[in-house]
Amino acid sequence: MFSFETGHALYGYDGKCRNVHGHSYKLSVTVKGSPITDSSEVKLGMVIDFSDLKKIVKEEIVDLFDHATVFNKNTPHLELAQKLESEGHHIILADYQPTSENMVIDFAQKIKKRLPDNISLYSLKLQETDSSFAEWYAEDNS
Repeated sequence: MFSFETGHALYGYDGKCRNVHGHSYKLSVTVKGSPITDSSEVKLGMVIDFSDLKKIVKEEIVDLFDHATVFNKNTPHLELAQKLESEGHHIILADYQPTSENMVIDFAQKIKKRLPDNISLYSLKLQETDSSFAEWYAEDNS
């Protein structure tokens, strides 16, 4: 489980989320593989060392998105994004509408490219609020 604070705005949305606002996101990551059986390996019995997985998720997701504001790069918020960035704010201009559904797809791509060949990403759950989340499963995205 990983936690980070991120702001965003949903361009063109017909509700309150069109305004710049933020969430305390929680990301759950599940990988799949076979535990190491070679008794000469220091990571005997592990599919992946949790510290290795944490490093990947921290570098690819948490360090990038924590305390950042994400805008769709095709948004009229571009001027605001540029102004905020010029004042030292951390801005991400994404190729997508920054919904939890699209963010979890982006996160899956980022994590998958860093996993060792013998380990696959099984699922992600990105929780935006206590009652709102998006899930990604490898079996649905082959």
